[in-house]
Amino acid sequence: MKHPQNIHIATDSREEILPDFSPDFPYLASCVELSRQRYSGAPWHWHRTVELFYVETGAVEYIIPEGSFVFPAGTGGFLNANVLHSTRIVSGSQPAVELLHLFDPSFLAGERGSRIEGKYILPLASAGPRLLSLRPEDPAQAGILALLRESFTLSDGDWGYELRLRQTLGDIWLGLFDLARPTMETGNAAAPSDALIKALLVYIHENYARNLSVDELAAAVHISRRACFRVFRENLRTTPLEYLRQYRLGKARALLENTRLPITQIAYECGLGSSSYFGKTFRRAFGRTPGDYRRNWHDRDRN
Repeated sequence: MKHPQNIHIATDSREEILPDFSPDFPYLASCVELSRQRYSGAPWHWHRTVELFYVETGAVEYIIPEGSFVFPAGTGGFLNANVLHSTRIVSGSQPAVELLHLFDPSFLAGERGSRIEGKYILPLASAGPRLLSLRPEDPAQAGILALLRESFTLSDGDWGYELRLRQTLGDIWLGLFDLARPTMETGNAAAPSDALIKALLVYIHENYARNLSVDELAAAVHISRRACFRVFRENLRTTPLEYLRQYRLGKARALLENTRLPITQIAYECGLGSSSYFGKTFRRAFGRTPGDYRRNWHDRDRN
């Protein structure tokens, strides 16, 4: 099981890059550890895989355009493919540990065009809920949640692991299908602005290092300035420039953690202007100067 400290995202699409994900076995198990001091969550992104998750300790918040949902320890859920989302540790929570199954729907469907794909896989993957929670207090969900929790005890070193894994995930999928039937019957299509917000994020992530205006962002996806503000508000509950600022700060923090670049160069490469402006903005966001943050980060590594 992988233990990532951050996620890798393609800058040209904002799609998460999954390591060790191969066509002949399109599946990945991951254990994510979240804490305020280290990796506190994942920025806005999406992936073609579906995601099954179980929160072992702490509490994790999933944010999608429709709203935010808190998953405390002992709960889990299903995140559908291609859903724009971000995650973060819940304020005041102890460090969180989250277990993940990430897999392409074809892992369960088998051959393309098969009866299994048409009857069971595509309806949930294409018209099912974008995010579905599993809580132990709900009798209809408790059995699926228990099966999900137990699925992480399978060992990839055991004979027959691949078959047992697919069988277990198939049982979970069937349970989710039954839970999601009402949603699928009423329809759960992505909002019309879904493609727009993804295109706007891609543009920001490709151009964040230089001066960007709302007018330029809007023109890049052929919408008005007013519509640009609306798309960000409806999907991310923020403004275009505030998202840009947060993204730049996130990139700067990663460079402070993982490189020895001078602070002035980091400020320049992240579009944060002078080192004095960078220092003030960074301190306002993270409670310390860039230099203090870098020293504290590397001191923890040595300890």
